[in-house]
Amino acid sequence: MRKLSVFVALVLVIALAVPVLGVSAQGDEGFVHTFDLPAEPAADGPLAGVDPSGQTITWWHQHSGQREEFINSMIDEFNAGNPWGITVEGSLQGGYGDIYQKMIAAIPTGDVPNLVVAYQNNAQAYYQAGGLVEDMDVYVTDSQWGLNEAEVADFIPGFYTQDYTSDGSARIGFPPNRSTESLYYNATALAELGYDAPPATWQEFHDMACAFTEQGWSGYEGDDTIGYTVRTDASFIAAGTFAAGGEIYSDGEFDFTSPATVDFIQFMVDLYNEGCAELVAEQYGDQNNYIAGRALFYTGSSSGLPYIKSGIEDAFAEPFEWHVGYIPYADVPVQNIYGASVSIPKTTPEGELAAWLFVRWFTEPEQQARWAEISSYFPVRFSTAEGMGSLFEDFPQYEDAWNVIQGETAVEPQVASYDVVRDEMAATFDELLAGGGDVQTALADLTAEANDIQASFSE
Repeated sequence: MRKLSVFVALVLVIALAVPVLGVSAQGDEGFVHTFDLPAEPAADGPLAGVDPSGQTITWWHQHSGQREEFINSMIDEFNAGNPWGITVEGSLQGGYGDIYQKMIAAIPTGDVPNLVVAYQNNAQAYYQAGGLVEDMDVYVTDSQWGLNEAEVADFIPGFYTQDYTSDGSARIGFPPNRSTESLYYNATALAELGYDAPPATWQEFHDMACAFTEQGWSGYEGDDTIGYTVRTDASFIAAGTFAAGGEIYSDGEFDFTSPATVDFIQFMVDLYNEGCAELVAEQYGDQNNYIAGRALFYTGSSSGLPYIKSGIEDAFAEPFEWHVGYIPYADVPVQNIYGASVSIPKTTPEGELAAWLFVRWFTEPEQQARWAEISSYFPVRFSTAEGMGSLFEDFPQYEDAWNVIQGETAVEPQVASYDVVRDEMAATFDELLAGGGDVQTALADLTAEANDIQASFSE
């Protein structure tokens, strides 16, 4: 176990030892199933007299395909079993960007859903526009409807505390799942090249990528092998910076000029210029290169695990051995964790409480374990691991990724401007790789542009 794994395991043992009892929400007696909460409105507190009974709530989300099918089955289960007669209606609204645009357009009219998927920076924008409840902690900590001490302790701390406004004054979201930036590697090819472990440092990554580019491996018949197909999106820039011990945002300002960021970007530029890496030629080109055995490495979200698994199994009669590990690091591994939460838009007190009760139910360990198995997202509660034994056994790469987040983690900026800044980050990285230029100068320009964008959002 790595540095923080012992702590995590200890918390897990404590959480699993807590008995499940039918008690009021608050206190430290044990976990309380949502369906066992009182059916009558609260008699006191901020939610006194608010009755969620009979409410119909709409949830805007981005889940499609198998995930949408399972989400719908979970919604049906909630609708059939909840004692208040709440009806949840799931609504696929496209990708995260589509949902963001629809929410920004809907907030002025008040024609908003009762629940919406939102990254933290998106939720910050909705909150600033007056489109969300004032503070979700009104529900999370309520004496009748909220979580008790044992339940709060069961949430992975970094996930539970991620969804607050930039000044920490209000909760604007709640985590249903999380992912992490991960390094996928072809272990069979590495063994042929004489390596028995994935790269821990970028220098090792360079040596392996260049050896693979030059020598190829027996599982790929072509002569165009490439060590790595470079992703240029903001999350990869943040991941490389975090792993080197740096930050891209602190004290209210963006900064891409630290040695952690400059050295990481320069490394990628040099790797590309040396011919050991290439740019993504088409959507999902980096995934496809890795799946086909043409590329040694792939970096991406752990939520992509099922797509990588099915792709490799479809492409090879005898799939190569592959695993997931840390992004190469400087001193200790630091993982970029991320994931959209769910936020409660401002509607009616009854609709808002009904939305929270669905979120509370969805994030219970039983539902979390089933959702993890279908979605390959990480659950947000320690005790969920008790129900994931078969998943770990059948899908060892998922367990690889789960172990990766047990160490040190970091998160990307949770400010409203970050959606726009992300585009500038990717454009700068693209230009440095494809068009050349001085890395330090380009990142200084990016820093200035990012802070101008940040200032415009603050006005």
